[in-house]
Amino acid sequence: MKISAVETLRLGDHPNLLWVRLETEVGLTGLGETYFGASAAEADVHDRIAPMILGQDARRIEGLNMQMQPYTGFTGSGAELRALSAVDVALWDLAGKAAGLPLCDLLGGRTRDSIQVYNTCAGPNYVSKTSEVRPDNFGDASDAKTGTVYEDLDAFLNRPEELAASLLDMGISSMKIWPFDLAAGALDGVDISPADLKQAIQPFERIRAAHGDNIRLKAELHGLWSLNAAKKIAAALEPLDIDWIEDPVWMDRTADIAELAAFTRAPLAGGETLASLGQFDALINTGNIGTPIIDVVWAGGVTAARKVAALAEARSRPIAFHDCSGPVTLAVSTHLALALPNVREQEIARGFYFAWYQNLVDRMPPLKDGMITVPDGPGLGLDLHPGLTGRADAIHRVSR
Repeated sequence: MKISAVETLRLGDHPNLLWVRLETEVGLTGLGETYFGASAAEADVHDRIAPMILGQDARRIEGLNMQMQPYTGFTGSGAELRALSAVDVALWDLAGKAAGLPLCDLLGGRTRDSIQVYNTCAGPNYVSKTSEVRPDNFGDASDAKTGTVYEDLDAFLNRPEELAASLLDMGISSMKIWPFDLAAGALDGVDISPADLKQAIQPFERIRAAHGDNIRLKAELHGLWSLNAAKKIAAALEPLDIDWIEDPVWMDRTADIAELAAFTRAPLAGGETLASLGQFDALINTGNIGTPIIDVVWAGGVTAARKVAALAEARSRPIAFHDCSGPVTLAVSTHLALALPNVREQEIARGFYFAWYQNLVDRMPPLKDGMITVPDGPGLGLDLHPGLTGRADAIHRVSR
């Protein structure tokens, strides 16, 4: 099953996303995805990776993954690793289609038929203009006034009780919010003022007061804070029985993570920006992280995600898969979540799922009563909508 073409697609309406499709001589195609720095990843796909893999047997996934490993850009989720990740996902999609099996069944079979989700409370335009995870790229608050479905970021800042009630009505009993990002101290992360700390804690307190223990709360800090500031935030969150504090400091600072883990009773999670087995080994074994998080389409694809999950399982830790990105990422993450035993729940952003995800792919991972599963069909079980390459905002390249 030799690879005969490597195709990429970007859309002006979704500038952070890149899709990769691999064509084979037998007529099967495989779909992958990555995001952030899409044009740089696209260039690496065509300039570096395509010449390596054209004419190669697509079934040799481990060998091709090794071959695609870059000399530079291999220790973090840079353009080279994102490009590799998208191609790796496409190879696994091909493998499932060749076997006539959904990916989760190809990976040893399902440990469960569906898995609970938690909602990352972003609106549909969250981090949509650039890859900057900063308040000026969090989406337009006016979306909440014009009827846009699930403008959850505006809701957690201004109507957190209503937001939690809406999620519970959908059967979703876990949510993640990031009010600390709006504190003045987040600009440099050195310290957080008592007033900003009090303000940022309020959404958590209001949800707890209204809904008690009916919903689990996760706090996202986006790695913006120093160790001392993160300790202050963790101490303030502890009484609220937080499910986890995510990325409290930069995740490559394993000594700081270990010190914070020893300081607080609140569980820590993170790691989505890491992209090597060595980094995840240090995060788990030195940093003592409670829940490592991996982004499948940043960190090396399915091939890498399985290995990181095994590292976590060896230490009796759950693994979590990041999704606040695109529909293919959600699909491949859900396949892994069904196949692997140490996954507790799968991240979604319902502001994306019920808005623009469905405009890009022909099928979605079914979501019902707070549980998600994979689409029917071999491989990932979905493909891009026909006609996307013909759109006026499409940037479409093919290497043969």
